[in-house]
Amino acid sequence: MSYIRSFWNSPYTFWFILALPGLPIIGSLLRAGEELEPLLHPSGEFSARFLVISLMITPLMFATNGQRWVRWLMARRRYIGVAAGGYAALHVAIYLLDMGALAPIIEDMFKIGIWTGWLASLIFIPLVMTSNDWSVAKLGNNWKKIQKFSYAAAVLTLAHWVLVNFDFIPALVHFIPLTLLQVYRYVHLSKKRKDRERTAPA
Repeated sequence: MSYIRSFWNSPYTFWFILALPGLPIIGSLLRAGEELEPLLHPSGEFSARFLVISLMITPLMFATNGQRWVRWLMARRRYIGVAAGGYAALHVAIYLLDMGALAPIIEDMFKIGIWTGWLASLIFIPLVMTSNDWSVAKLGNNWKKIQKFSYAAAVLTLAHWVLVNFDFIPALVHFIPLTLLQVYRYVHLSKKRKDRERTAPA
């Protein structure tokens, strides 16, 4: 049983699980003659999915009173965030290969659905680069300030998804649970703050 637990709790096992959705995408990408456009959506969707999951974990801690499975996810939250950035990079690479030339890429940048995606991708860079213990130790309180840009990345990702595909339902299915949990977190923290102020000595 201890071997099973060690295997399941290994970061390598978790990284393998996070990489699984990308294996068929990369396989199709490497096969000559495959169309690239059909690979854009799944790569972008998994980036958005992992970003949403990473942002849901903290409010889930409040909503579930820190249940064991949520604490298990919390310990791996940075891995999930890095996976979101990795799939975003894959999404961008497929897009660039599909466009094939600089001129159409520049022309596309003036479309709101495209530049929101570019901005989200750029935000992922500092988020991924600082998702390690060394950055946490060196940056101190500034680390949290940098990581808060993940919320901006989420808003831009939602805008990119909706404006490029004009397919609201799948996007909302992913982002509404996150929105509800963040609202719950805000209400929960506001209530706790008011309770402290009410009980504080005059």
